[in-house]
Amino acid sequence: MIPLSVPHLKGNEIKYVTEALQNGWVSTAGGYVTKFEKDMMAYLNIEGAVACQSGTAALHLALRLSRVTEQDEVIVPTLTFIAAVNPVRYLGAQPIFMDCDETLNIDCDKVEAFLKDHCKVTQKGLVNKLTKRFIKAVVVVHVFGNMADVERLYDLTQKYGIKLIEDATEALGTHYTEGRYTGRYAGTIGDFGAYSFNGNKIITTGGGGMLVAREPRLLDEGKYLSAQAKDDQLYYIHNQIGYNYRMTNLQAALGVAQLEVLENFIVAKIKNYHFYEGQIKKSSGFKLLRYNPKARNNHWFYALYIQKETLTRDVVLEKLKEKQVETRPIWQLIHTQKMYVKNQAYCIEKAPQYVKHILNIPCSVNLTIEEIAYITGVLEQL
Repeated sequence: MIPLSVPHLKGNEIKYVTEALQNGWVSTAGGYVTKFEKDMMAYLNIEGAVACQSGTAALHLALRLSRVTEQDEVIVPTLTFIAAVNPVRYLGAQPIFMDCDETLNIDCDKVEAFLKDHCKVTQKGLVNKLTKRFIKAVVVVHVFGNMADVERLYDLTQKYGIKLIEDATEALGTHYTEGRYTGRYAGTIGDFGAYSFNGNKIITTGGGGMLVAREPRLLDEGKYLSAQAKDDQLYYIHNQIGYNYRMTNLQAALGVAQLEVLENFIVAKIKNYHFYEGQIKKSSGFKLLRYNPKARNNHWFYALYIQKETLTRDVVLEKLKEKQVETRPIWQLIHTQKMYVKNQAYCIEKAPQYVKHILNIPCSVNLTIEEIAYITGVLEQL
């Protein structure tokens, strides 16, 4: 089987993890946690970072630091992994679902129209005319590592006095190459950014995440909340509800090693994407979705669009599976999930069509040219 996405662990992972084991620092304290945070700060050119247990934990902390409460709402995409939305409900707030555009990222035109036509600016904050609840934030996901239009979204959130939270869990290494934010990385432009190091991400710590913020001072509170909000280290005094969200030293040791070779991973991902693209052009029934031309995207996942009318997504999935090629459909739209069917969903039109027509195809860093040729050869025969 040619797998969809597996980690590439051929750097200093064993060396650093072994050192952590030999030193006895295996839990949430240890030098590698601090080093991983500092290395991420240097890579992203930012002033602060908080290592977390997961990307979901980082998003939860970002929402709490945005002062989201049970009286509030948060604008979210419907086409994304559900972990981008569930933390809204952790805080008792409600999501408002938005459509995607042709990049699969949140549709900025619809976000702007919703804010302009369906909300009201008051002295206490932005109010949803329908629900009478306050809108506190927008969550934008850089889907498959493709830079969303953060330039426009940040201006919109500033205009309406709400927070912008970047879910960059799939987009570590993606950065603008032109425009106002040239050189700025996905996750570092909005008020908060969240990264994930799950097993299938572009770098992995097995499980883990990172929280960053436009105002680094807020990260002190984030770190405090992530360590059970302990006000007195000796006598265990807690004045707020906190969380067990700190990354372990073993995870961080993996992260330090992986970050050392991230740029090599991105080069390999881009090379493989372009080879796929050249091969797929030979078959008129398929195309690869393009990435944002204003950015150096990390090309984390590849989205195969099925154009041939005689083929359905699931038929292609099964045919490739028969030929030992692992694929996956993109996520079921969140506004259709049992827990969210009663939530407000605004003009969802494009996302259902993309769900019907897209498969993710193998994209591991160690994927070979021969394997790509085999996969595209199977597609040609369908």
